[in-house]
Amino acid sequence: MSKIVQMWVLIARCARLLTVSRYERWNAILELLSQEGRLSVERAAEALTVSTATIRRDFDQLAQQQMLMRTRGGAVAQSVSYDLPLRYKTARHADEKQRIAEAAAELVAPGAIVGMNGGTTTSEVARALAIRADPELGFTVVTNALNIAAELTVRQHVKIVLTGGVARPQSYELIGPLASGVLEQVTLDIAFMGVDAIDAEAGAFAHHEGEASVNSLLIGRAAQVVAVADSSKVGSRAFARICPIGAVGTLITDEGLADEDAARFADAGVKVVRA
Repeated sequence: MSKIVQMWVLIARCARLLTVSRYERWNAILELLSQEGRLSVERAAEALTVSTATIRRDFDQLAQQQMLMRTRGGAVAQSVSYDLPLRYKTARHADEKQRIAEAAAELVAPGAIVGMNGGTTTSEVARALAIRADPELGFTVVTNALNIAAELTVRQHVKIVLTGGVARPQSYELIGPLASGVLEQVTLDIAFMGVDAIDAEAGAFAHHEGEASVNSLLIGRAAQVVAVADSSKVGSRAFARICPIGAVGTLITDEGLADEDAARFADAGVKVVRA
């Protein structure tokens, strides 16, 4: 490899590292704002151990995306729900999501027809499944998630069926009535459902009603429904319900799930796997 090529490879790697770092930092800023409502440049710089100049740039860029409102010397939270864009969520509970994904992939039989909605955890499930699956038998994925379809379509042993619908930038999910045309025509062996919240009494939830509607259709076509969610989402509720808890057969979560919460799900007839 020539020195020029090596130089460009190094530049590209550094750019990727800076991008990941920035998204992780933005995610932390928005988390702090959601907790405190108001944040000074100095407070954010101290919490994230970066310079005040970096925080000022972050505040300005997040304000341009209408994720916060700039004030003199700081920022305040927008009066909106913090349903962060998917690219900002990837750093949350990453290790837990990978373990959940590996446990989920073990449930899929060779040649199975698998349903998946969008989200960071289901994206990890897709990756784990693609690596684990037998290339000679393969499997089929039915999804409304553009990022999952794009990532798996290069795998020759994976058949991708993408629903119709209108793309939602927050989650890369296709939503709306156009999705029902495809989902009404398919049968799934197993569906992996990512959620924004799940409760042993109230059921599974999404922040957006359009996502909840399509996700409900998706799991309604499956013989087995598996919710995949890290423990931070357990015991809470969000705006739109996807399904009652009776529609969920298995919950795969992490070891952070409290014993009393696990018992409540077991009482509701849900098998709990702590990865």
